[in-house]
Amino acid sequence: MSRQVEQAAPPQLDRADVRVKHEAGLSGSIRAFFDRVRSGDLGSLPVIVGLVIIWTVFASINPIFLSSSNLVNLLFDSSTVGVIALGIVCVLMVGEIDLSVGSISGFASALVGTLWVNQGWPVALAILAAIAVGGFIGALYALLFNRLGMPSFVSTLAGLLAVLGLQLYILGSTGSINLPYGSNLVNFGQLLVMPKFVSFGLAAVPGIVMLITGLRTVARRRAANLSAPSTGGIVTRAVAITIVLELIVFYLNQARGIPWMFGLFVGLVIAMHYALTRTKWGRSMSAVGGNREAARRAGINVRLIYSSAFVLCSMLAAFGGVLSAARLASASQQAGTGDVNLNAIAAAVIGGTSLFGGRGSAYSALLGIIVIQSIASGLTLLDLSSSLRYMITGAVLAIAVIVDSLARRSRVSHGRA
Repeated sequence: MSRQVEQAAPPQLDRADVRVKHEAGLSGSIRAFFDRVRSGDLGSLPVIVGLVIIWTVFASINPIFLSSSNLVNLLFDSSTVGVIALGIVCVLMVGEIDLSVGSISGFASALVGTLWVNQGWPVALAILAAIAVGGFIGALYALLFNRLGMPSFVSTLAGLLAVLGLQLYILGSTGSINLPYGSNLVNFGQLLVMPKFVSFGLAAVPGIVMLITGLRTVARRRAANLSAPSTGGIVTRAVAITIVLELIVFYLNQARGIPWMFGLFVGLVIAMHYALTRTKWGRSMSAVGGNREAARRAGINVRLIYSSAFVLCSMLAAFGGVLSAARLASASQQAGTGDVNLNAIAAAVIGGTSLFGGRGSAYSALLGIIVIQSIASGLTLLDLSSSLRYMITGAVLAIAVIVDSLARRSRVSHGRA
């Protein structure tokens, strides 16, 4: 009997010791963060540091850059290309590329203008038709890739030219269609902002969600006798994020406030983040991008994952074109051309999505497009030529790819690739 007591006592002591040992405080969280950075798991750190540097430089040269009114305009402009960049994140996650997102966005805006203004369709039906056509184009890319083995670089490059031709064809000789000024769609793209109480309430949501999910995670890990972060650290992070977001909202409300269009973009980012991190589909996306053959042998329907990535990318590109038409109150031959295509791809890469596939985040589109629009806005306020914007954006893109390559090597050397 005494032997049984002696054998039963140590596990209780061990469990208590484990909890004390793994109860990580704030200092432990900081050490863990630096360990992840040293091992190449940089996350969003490089783009946040770059954004701070860009804002500091432009604000020191022209204080108007960080004015609330300029930042509100920056949020409006970020939303359209940001939605397109969110689709680029999907195809980069599986190690592919879509070079036609700019043309698809321009074609979608032209299709909405033609169906709504010229043909008299209800605006909602015209928008749905444009998004559906975008999905059909993405399904065609998936068919060429899965069945014929055509590289996505080639198929989407061909699609860029073909879809651009369709855009010019449906616009006809006039070359542009003006959307009804004062309509709900145009007001949404140019004027509508959140009421103050709504923006303050939404700013508190991330901290609340982080606190609830963090405490649940701690409870589950402790119940399973696993290491868990400290409750104090979770509360501190949640409070800090809430305070920062509330201050940002307060500052932006000194001008017009938070645009509804930017709120829609952030909502799409959050939904995509949840899908990529909390669903079987999202885990399959990372697996296929990391190692296609290993994913196939694990029972993942690789063709279906590729198809979903291409279709979702094209649908988001079409939706971004609709938002762009709302922002400009017109659909023209110039829509989707110029630097739209490159900015969307650059935003995803600058934001932290790997060109090698398998690693990325929906927040990459959000952070990356804010970096690009910050550069454009700052140079515009300084009245500098667009040539500098292209050169600076190209340099930032090159640095982002270099950082991604170095981080990948570091993850391989630390066994975390």
